[in-house]
Amino acid sequence: MDSRKLTLNVIILVQTVVGILGNFSLLCHYIILYITGYRLRSTDLIIKHLTVANFLTLLCKGVPHTMMAFGWKHFSSDAGCKLFLFLHRVGRGVSIGSICLLSVFRVIMVSPRNSRWAELKVKGPKYIVPSILLCWILQMLLNIIFLIYIRGVRSDRNITNNKDFGYCSSIRHDKTRDALFAALLLFPDVSCLGLMLWASGFMIFILHRHKQEVQHIHRTSASHRFSPESKATKTILLLVTTFVYFYTLSSIFQIVLSLLDNPSWFLVTIATVMSACFPAVSPFVLISRDSSVHSLYFAWIRNVKPLF
Repeated sequence: MDSRKLTLNVIILVQTVVGILGNFSLLCHYIILYITGYRLRSTDLIIKHLTVANFLTLLCKGVPHTMMAFGWKHFSSDAGCKLFLFLHRVGRGVSIGSICLLSVFRVIMVSPRNSRWAELKVKGPKYIVPSILLCWILQMLLNIIFLIYIRGVRSDRNITNNKDFGYCSSIRHDKTRDALFAALLLFPDVSCLGLMLWASGFMIFILHRHKQEVQHIHRTSASHRFSPESKATKTILLLVTTFVYFYTLSSIFQIVLSLLDNPSWFLVTIATVMSACFPAVSPFVLISRDSSVHSLYFAWIRNVKPLF
């Protein structure tokens, strides 16, 4: 293995391990808060599903690639390839849907009480669970296509009609069918991306208008009440910005891969790195901005300090 391949494989390994640990830590954090009776926000359930989706995305993409890169060929079988790629795609889709849901529900929660969203501010939390379940179901149904047309590299003797993606391969079709499949898979992503951009723009407008209203008011109760909402809104804006940046880069590489009949190992590997960036980074963005993480940490420090 040359130095370039070794470097990229190590990057994927580190990215996968760090991302899995980050998402697992964030998920455990919310489980501890639930067990200890801490009052969770209405959007925390979406964040928990986001961490599960990120966990699936990293586990089912990084682990098979790393195993193949370092000589373990077990994942090149049909069953392993189909299962891991299907779960990766479902996790990726739910991750996109979760960010979209976070953005939309945050817009509803920070909108003025006299706006058209006033009624949804009360009913909104009731729709969170059905929305998440619908997101999982739609992604499972949509990505069944990968269970049909994806196979292990060693499972088919006629490799001339296959497009190699490392530990998996796909059946080549005519350009029209490939374009239809691509459009089918991209439609939910583009729709979610459009909703995210709209919601982000609306949140920025609300924050800017609020800043103008209270810029001459100091230490008032209204300003104090809005502070946690403002912080949560800025956190979601940061999360959306991070997602859009990495998603754009990942989409560019995915489009290039779909257009090439025989993509190179280097291009496939770079696409893998790009697709894992957001799932690996997002838990640390949330941890760094979540005040409940800090309060839980300081409570733990106070409890263990007398032991020393």
